[in-house]
Amino acid sequence: MRITRLIPLLTLAVLSAACGSDDPSGPVAPAAPLGVQVSATGSTTIRVTFPSASGIASYTIERAEGAAGAFALAGTVTAPLTAGTVTYDDTGLKPQTLYRYRVLAVKSGLSSAPSGETSTSTLAFGAFTKTITGDITTNTTWYADTAYTLAGFIHVTSGATLTIQPGTIIKGNEQSALFILRGAKILAVGRADAPIVMTSSKAVGQRRAGDWGGLIIIGNATTNKTGANPEVEGTGTDGTTVQSGKNYTLTYGGGTNDADDSGELRYVRVEFAGFAPRANQELNSFTFAAVGSGTRLSYLQALYGLDDAFEWFGGTVTATHLVSYETGDDHFDMSEGFRGRLQFVLGMQTATVNINPLPGQNVASDPQGIENDGCDGAGCVNGFDSNPMTTPVVANFTLIGTGDINAGSGSSGGIGMVLRRGTGGYYVNGLLAKWPRAAVSVRDQATFNRAGATVTPDLATADLALRNVSIVQSSTNFEAGTGRFSFDLPTNALVASASTTAALFTAFPATITDATPVSAFDWTPAAGSALATGGLNAFTGKLSTAAGTAVAGTAYLGAAAPGGAKWWQGWTTYAQK
Repeated sequence: MRITRLIPLLTLAVLSAACGSDDPSGPVAPAAPLGVQVSATGSTTIRVTFPSASGIASYTIERAEGAAGAFALAGTVTAPLTAGTVTYDDTGLKPQTLYRYRVLAVKSGLSSAPSGETSTSTLAFGAFTKTITGDITTNTTWYADTAYTLAGFIHVTSGATLTIQPGTIIKGNEQSALFILRGAKILAVGRADAPIVMTSSKAVGQRRAGDWGGLIIIGNATTNKTGANPEVEGTGTDGTTVQSGKNYTLTYGGGTNDADDSGELRYVRVEFAGFAPRANQELNSFTFAAVGSGTRLSYLQALYGLDDAFEWFGGTVTATHLVSYETGDDHFDMSEGFRGRLQFVLGMQTATVNINPLPGQNVASDPQGIENDGCDGAGCVNGFDSNPMTTPVVANFTLIGTGDINAGSGSSGGIGMVLRRGTGGYYVNGLLAKWPRAAVSVRDQATFNRAGATVTPDLATADLALRNVSIVQSSTNFEAGTGRFSFDLPTNALVASASTTAALFTAFPATITDATPVSAFDWTPAAGSALATGGLNAFTGKLSTAAGTAVAGTAYLGAAAPGGAKWWQGWTTYAQK
């Protein structure tokens, strides 16, 4: 009996011993880090620092946006082997935004409680300043926290790449411009919420057209000026010798690579450009000389330039989502064998640029929507018939003029589309509105020949055609006179609408001044708008070949789709000073 009673007692003792055998030397969660500090190092970067503790394996950094945002993982850092300061650089943040941070220590798979919170705000775009005085000869990055001022004619030379962060501000003054030379690249890739802005160095309210030169890209694609090596207009005031930061002569002829790659521009705005280094030789807001199809261009705006907003000299580059608000001369100018493709193109002109020019500057009085030439002048071996012909595809364009016959005082000004000197091209699914002299001017026999010398060009054979274009509030459809030609409206789906310009869009202000906000423009077709339908949806013939896969037909007219994305919002602006 005693033995029987002993067995349960021994079992109880063993169980009791087992229950009390926890090892007090097992894993224990580490203490929360102390001394966490944060500081803004740029417009999109914050540095987190804190002292390390011995025995810690790693640290977890958590971030919260704003005063009440929830914490989430920002990153992890391996702990140093010896005591010291741990540094973590947080990147990709929003400018001028408050961020809160806390840190957890990790040891033996266990995390500490979070440290106390600490916070700071990122800097504004352009919080720091830097002046660029010489050419860029090695790979270089310009950062969004710095505003760069061009002090001279700055060239990115062959073999070098200039990378520009989203939100970066570049300023220029008279005697300054930015050139991307043959063999060089620019990678200026902004965002809708952080466009790259190239603008006047003057204060807002004091800016004017022609305050600085502009952006010029020179590629290695072909042009039709084969009999000479043409100079980039406005260059050479400092001679032909290459001198860093000086305006030495630049040429763009003789290229052989139509697939040439000069980099990428996306969400880039060029403002108040067009300075004239030489008398009557203004630079443009954007100049593309012999730029090849390997280059990527999208979401670009030119604002209040003294000469052309966008100009192409030969080349084959494709560009989409282009905006031009106010310009001294043409919004879109193509010549010398340009065979690129443009789609979603928006140009608006409310009046001629009215400024007091600097000495040597010529203020144009004939703003036009499109001005396209074949080949003219020195270097055109076969004159207007020089090859390759200028045959761009321009699709989904909205071009709005001054609406005032007195706004274009020159004999050729105030026209929505000027086609001359043997140019070809395919212009489809567009709007020409409020052009005081004419919607279209076909200027010479050589140009009419590109259309097959007929009022209804055949897309199977023609190198020039207008298709599916609405004409609104323009004095006449086609300019009349000696040497002027026209196309038949019905057979080309060219419709002279009785609508008003304002009725076509969701929002278009009745009066536009320098105080008009960009939010006043909504280019989406209004309900019942003539732009919502009538597009050429399927391309055929030579148009299809020229468009390739880069440009597609649409069921609507103009630069914006009914109910579609308002692609110009958030990164464009409207101002006249």
